[in-house]
Amino acid sequence: MGGVPLASPARADPRAVVQGDLEPDLRALLVQAIGEVDGPPSNGFEARRRAAAARESAEALLRSEGYYQPEIESDVEGEDSPVAVVRIAPGPRFVLTEPRIRWTAPEPDDEVIRTARSDIGLEAGEPGRAADVIAAEGRIIASLTRQGYPDASTEPRRVVVDHATQTVAPTYNIDSGPLVRLDGVRLETRGPTNPAWVAGLAPWQEGDRYDPDQVAELERRLLDTGVYDGVSVALTPEDQTTAEGNRPIIVTVTDRPRRILEAGATFSTADGSGVDAIWTWYNRFGRADTLRFEARLADIDSRIGADLSLPHWRQPGQTLALQAAAVNEDTDAYRRTAAVLSADLRRRIGKTSFYSFGVGLDAGRYDENRFDPETQVPISSSRDLAILTGRGSAYLDQSNDPLNPTTGWRATLNVQPTAVTGQDTILFIRAESQLTAYLPLQEAAKTVAAGRVRLGTIVGGGELSVPADRLFYSGGGGSVRGYAYQGVGPRLPDNTPRGGLSLFEISGEVRRDLGRNFGAVAFVDAGAIGFDETPDFSNLRYAVGVGARYNLSFGPIRADIAFPLDKREGDADFQVYVSIGQAF
Repeated sequence: MGGVPLASPARADPRAVVQGDLEPDLRALLVQAIGEVDGPPSNGFEARRRAAAARESAEALLRSEGYYQPEIESDVEGEDSPVAVVRIAPGPRFVLTEPRIRWTAPEPDDEVIRTARSDIGLEAGEPGRAADVIAAEGRIIASLTRQGYPDASTEPRRVVVDHATQTVAPTYNIDSGPLVRLDGVRLETRGPTNPAWVAGLAPWQEGDRYDPDQVAELERRLLDTGVYDGVSVALTPEDQTTAEGNRPIIVTVTDRPRRILEAGATFSTADGSGVDAIWTWYNRFGRADTLRFEARLADIDSRIGADLSLPHWRQPGQTLALQAAAVNEDTDAYRRTAAVLSADLRRRIGKTSFYSFGVGLDAGRYDENRFDPETQVPISSSRDLAILTGRGSAYLDQSNDPLNPTTGWRATLNVQPTAVTGQDTILFIRAESQLTAYLPLQEAAKTVAAGRVRLGTIVGGGELSVPADRLFYSGGGGSVRGYAYQGVGPRLPDNTPRGGLSLFEISGEVRRDLGRNFGAVAFVDAGAIGFDETPDFSNLRYAVGVGARYNLSFGPIRADIAFPLDKREGDADFQVYVSIGQAF
């Protein structure tokens, strides 16, 4: 049978062949500078033209690298199949002399000059590369800006190439401009934001030297609130200097829509289904606050309530969160109908790390299905309880991405001293910690190993006395995949989950990037519930699974399917999970 030949892709050839005794790194730079063309020259004239162009490119590259006395010859080899050639002898590499700065009067103070000189980053005797000479000029301006001279500018620099001494002598002509001291903050956007509140976020005092890091910190503090679509923070022009000699900072903000109404629905074979509506008010009190009203009707957790977030409360980086809700929680292990109040103060200690402390009060009825360890029989009880909880937590994030980490680690710790009163009185401490780590196994993190360990304990309480919602349970999408919500751990004869006083979970994943936004995951999860204060490893239950990832600009969409390895009566053959972000 006959066939139709397929066209082969165009072949790229070097514009000219580089010849000469050259260091490998320099040869690679020359080849890159000379470039490529589509196919060989068609005749000798074109080959000579390519060789001449290659000679010019090679000479420019060598001069930029500090070779000011090269010998370069362009030629053409071959008659039937001519080839453009450049023969290069780079000659000696010129070196730098001590760089000089010439200041346009008035000069900055001596300390500023010393710091600017140290920030140049050039040393006598180093290769006289043009890129290094130019970059050093930018470092001088950056040094002056950091030290309070934001109007610093450059005049044409003078670079002397001495062929006799084979040196490059740069002289930088710098106009530092005046020293700038800061005034207050001027909010120029009309809107609900209180200008006095914005001014209170400034990390400087009136009369302090201009510091670009402090100006950037004010911008970050405003963006951290999540209330603004855009924030701009800039120094006023020099002609707006105050009578005291200070210059204000101008702030402009772009407000998000003041009120947003959201509605949603969820469906899960493992965690139940529900519908919810959220009405959010932004900047209701003029200090970048967020007030949310929520109503949710769901199989497991129904509630109606409100919460208020006050960022930068009393001091920058500190958020006060207030919450009030009426809750109806209906799980296989218990049913809780309660009023819930809480107040938490969160303090940021890094870009994504924080610690918090606060207090919570729950009051309501608890209908519980329990197991009496003494009589070895299930029991049911209803109790009216009031629970006062101290809440302390810390979150340390040293990973490289909030939704799709490929390197680093994260650690969380939650400690809750709790007092229970009502039909029972008890004091106990509930503590829980989790550590996750991420290790790239290939360049560009195409394959990543991820691990998670979670531990929990309750000290001072018994299995029957601790309210059922404070016991530990395991199983579900954020826990041991492959099992239903609360599906790991011992059960009552009717398959009701039996909560415990300790928790142990461990997970391992291998994540593989498949290119074009797709990825795949293989994982194993395990977990156990114990009835003593120390975790119990004797009743571990395992699950394995695979998943797919579709990477968007903000993070991956994940879909996992997991299978329990030691399925019991009541366990499904598999569970499916779909969400945004990695599992941990």
